[in-house]
Order: sequence, then structure tokens, then C-alpha cells
Amino acid sequence: MNRLASLEDLAAWREELRKKANGERRMVRVCTGTGCRAAGAPDVAAALQQEIRQAGLAVSVVETGCQGLCELGPLVILDPGNIFCQRVRAGDAPKIVDLTLRRGRLVDRLLYRDPVTGVAVHSIGDIPFFQKQVRLVLHRCGRVTPTSIEEYVATGGYGALAKVLGEMTPEEVIAEVKNSGLRGRGGAGFPTGRKWEVCRAAPGNRKFVICNGDEGDPGAFMDRSLMEGDPHAVIEGMIICAYAVGNCTEGFIYVREEYPLAVQHLQTAIEQARERGLLGRNILGTGFDFDIEIKRGAGAFVCGESTALMYSIEGKRGMPRVTPPRSAEAGLWGLPTCLNNVETFANVPLIIERGAAWYAQIGTEGSKGTKIFALSGNVRHTGLIEVPMGITVRQIVFEIGGGMRHGKRFKAAQIGGPSGGCVPEEYLDVPIDFDSLKGIGSMMGSGGLVVVDEDTCAVQLARYFLSFTQHESCGKCPPCRIGTYKMLEILDRIVRGEGREDDIARLEMLGQYIKQASLCGLGQSAPNPVLSTLRYFRDEYEAHIGEKRCPAGACRSLVTYRIGDNCILCGLCRASCPAGTILETTDDYYIEETLCTRCGTCAAVCPADAIGRAVGVMSRG
Repeated sequence: MNRLASLEDLAAWREELRKKANGERRMVRVCTGTGCRAAGAPDVAAALQQEIRQAGLAVSVVETGCQGLCELGPLVILDPGNIFCQRVRAGDAPKIVDLTLRRGRLVDRLLYRDPVTGVAVHSIGDIPFFQKQVRLVLHRCGRVTPTSIEEYVATGGYGALAKVLGEMTPEEVIAEVKNSGLRGRGGAGFPTGRKWEVCRAAPGNRKFVICNGDEGDPGAFMDRSLMEGDPHAVIEGMIICAYAVGNCTEGFIYVREEYPLAVQHLQTAIEQARERGLLGRNILGTGFDFDIEIKRGAGAFVCGESTALMYSIEGKRGMPRVTPPRSAEAGLWGLPTCLNNVETFANVPLIIERGAAWYAQIGTEGSKGTKIFALSGNVRHTGLIEVPMGITVRQIVFEIGGGMRHGKRFKAAQIGGPSGGCVPEEYLDVPIDFDSLKGIGSMMGSGGLVVVDEDTCAVQLARYFLSFTQHESCGKCPPCRIGTYKMLEILDRIVRGEGREDDIARLEMLGQYIKQASLCGLGQSAPNPVLSTLRYFRDEYEAHIGEKRCPAGACRSLVTYRIGDNCILCGLCRASCPAGTILETTDDYYIEETLCTRCGTCAAVCPADAIGRAVGVMSRG
């Protein structure tokens, strides 16, 4: 592999790669991101390669990053035509090769079908899940091989770096990022250009750039998918940042241990960039030096906080420190450090290549560009989406997500993971951006978006997220360590039907105290799920406490199962009950409620739908 010694060498290599790529138009793109990989995608790719080789067809098989519709994986796209195939198995390879690639006929069973009309959709561009998206940062994910620097360069990769090193001063780079309006995608939304400016102005002959890949929110996989599917974009953004802040020759990508595929692809990309002269000493012959090292975290959620992350890199226990000074002034080993998350860095090459004015046209006045979300929960279609800032929750849930599963009613969307808050039905049309979400008691967070329906208990939802943050608290400051523990105790009591009259007031008091007195962002945002559900679903808390009733029927301790008069005496419920609490008399069956675990098995197996669920504690009459 030849090392690129100049900007001209990079341009010539790109032109050579593009000419070669133009001659290879027929291809099969197999998603091998973590989601599809778990469903057997590598076997699908291998089977397709074997069948194509045996058929003697001039078709290439490309193993890509995440294509988006994760729940329907493994996903395969056939080009030309952008033909979308879902839930493909290795055994489908002969049919795909023989019927579609050779004879031009589609395998009907593998096509996407509209969830309402049932009509088959052939092209990926006609699927509603993709129509409302604006895939800018994700434009290579699902299209190129993540471990191929050749494909990255052929599609314009490292063009922004060449522009920076050949045409722009560091100050001009920072000005371009500032003018774009890019804000940090890690959750806080701090202006990226401003952070770079502060770091550049900080005195010192040694500075660092860090990419925060310690994504830990429940249900979030945006950064993981980017690192797996387009690692070179993250690396290119980091190199540009290092050039802009000055006196920076060392960078780190901090990735949690649970992301082995992301680490593998990043390491491959770093080695390829070094071999080609895009990392290391004298990058592209410009005299600029910069290299990157991967640091693997042990999975502590608190290490997503910048100062805790830096302590972890230094080999210390990952615990936040008091700020100021900010990391841009005194960060890693006490030296100026510029830290952004994966998605933020991946935006930078786009801004440099297409210009700040182009980027600033996308989004809202205070939140520019697009945002990647991990859409999950009770919607028909879940997966990875990229949408312009300013899109509404309604558009995401009902147009991209296809609406609620099983015809249930929308209840809320938890945006921002354990640090965020609930967006209820009344705010379905609020635009999603940093400022609008903050105004209704939620926050952008890193991009987790969990949709829940009418069967979800608001108290249980709050308890779930609070239990996560309480478990992940580093314990350094008492408000977070003790306060979240006491709040969780109260919530546990409430869902057991043991709530007290002053519990709501205590939750609100503790929540406000923790937000104001905690040391870092984890503690300051930990009460958000509780406070937002209290704000919008206070009646559910009151029903749990005052009436010993769960309106959603989700809290086992507050649910009673009873056998009705339409029982056909088949005995299936009694045979299936794991606790043996269904008893028989001479002419009927009944449930001994003092022994019932309220698992719901009896109701699930009853062929006559004779077992009802009452949302409240009742005694047998």
C-alpha cells in the first residue's frame, strides 16, 4: 500500500478509485451491523457470495454498516434498483441469485409490506420509514464497506481534510464550524465551534482531542452504529479538530467494552489511515502531525461525563471533578483538551466540504443540522433514524415509525434516555430541538427515543430510568448517591401499593435538591424522568397511592385476576399456573388471590377469554 505524500496524491488516488467504482454497478449490500449480525447477517453474506460465484455473475457482495430498519434484519439491498429485502436468511440466497439477480423477478416473501395496506414495496426509497429522513451523517452507513478506506475515499472521504490542510487556516476552520451552528450531539448541546475556540486560545504546547464513544443510555445505539458503519468519518472529524485547536498531536477515542465490533472497525480504519499517510507524522506532506489511540472503557455510565472519562483514560477511577476549569482549558493530565462525541465529529467533514451556509439551512434557528435517534418501544418500526432538527414527535412516531403497535394509543415518548423526560400526547407537535424540548421538561440527550403506549405505567417507567442512574452513580457526591436511592425507595413502595400521602411531595423535593446540588450531569439530570412523569401523569401517582390502583394495569401488586361466569371448565388455566393458585370446586374454578403472583399466564392461555384483570386490589367474593 503506497503512502500518500501530498494533497495531489490523495486527489489522484480518489480519481482512480472513482473510475474503478463506476465499472462495478451491480452489487448486493448486506447489513452486518450489530443488530443484523445478531440475526445471522454474516451467514447471509457468505451464502450470497457462494451462490453468486457458482452462478458466474458479475455481482459484488458488500457488507455494510447499519441500514436503519433494525427490527426487520438481516437486511439486503440489491442494486441497481435499490430493491429492499427484509428478514433474509442464508437459505434465501439461491432464490435471490436465481430469481432476482439472474432473471429479474422479485422474491415476494422478502419484500417490505406496508403495515396498513399490506401492499409490497420494492424500492427502499418508497418505504415510509426512510422518506421523512435526511441521511447526511449516515449517508455512507448501509452503502459502503466500513473497513475499506478505498470506498470511503472514493465517496469523497478525506476531501474535507485536504481542503483544511491545503486552503484554510485553523482560525478559518473554527469560524466555519461556528457559523454552521453545530452544537454538541452528546446531550448538552454546547456550541462546537465555541469549544474549539476556547481550546485553541488556551495556553500550552501540548493539547489533546478526545472522541467520546462511551454511549450508555438504555436503548441507544447511535454512536455505536456510526463507529461500526463509518469509522473514517469520525477519524477525519478528529483530525480536522486537532488542526484547528493547534499544538495537538495526540487523540483518543474512548469506546465502551461492550462495543467490540465498533472497536474492531475503528482500529482497522486507524491502521489504514496511518498506512496511507492520513494519520501520524507529516500528514499528506503538510508537516502536520496527529495520531489516534483507542481507549476501552469498562462500561461505567458515569464515564460518559467528560471529566470522569478523562480520569479513566489517565488510569484513575472514573469520577467527575468540579468545574471550572473546563476541559478545554485544563482537561486530560491537566492540559487543554477538546472533547466531542462521535456524532459531532462525524458532522465536521460535511460542514467543511459543503460549507457552513449549506449546513445552517437545515434545522431550526437555534439547532442546526440533523440528529440521529435510536427509535424503539411500542411503534411498528424501530431502528436507526436521522432527521432534521425541528421535526415533531408526531412525524417520527406516526410517519417514520409507522404508528403504534397493535392499535394502542400513544402515551409518551421518553427522549434523552435516563437524563431526559417524557413528552406526552399533548406535545406531539412540539419541534424536536435543544431549546423546545428543554421548555417542556425534557432534553435531547444523546438521541435515545423510547415510545410507550397506554399499557405502560408512568410510575414504572420513571422507576426504570431512575434505577439505572441510581445504579450507575459513582457515589462521589451525597445528593446523587443518597438522593436517588431515597427516590427509588419511594417509587418501589408506590408500585407495591404501599405509597404514602406525602410521597409525591417528597419526590418533588428530593428531585429538585438533587438537580441543584449534584456534582455532574448524571446527578443533575437523574430526577428528570420522575419529575416529568409527575408533571404530566400526576393522576397515575395519585391513583397508585390513594386508590391502590394502577391505571395502566402494569403493576402486579395492584392487579387482580378473576375467573368469570363464561368459564368453560377446560382446566387449561389451572394446568398452566406456575404457582398452583387456581383451585377447583365441584362446579367451577377460582383464583386464590393471597397466593397469586399476578403473572398473567392464566389469562394468556384461556381459550374463552374468561379470566379478567382488575386494576386494583380486590378480595374474592
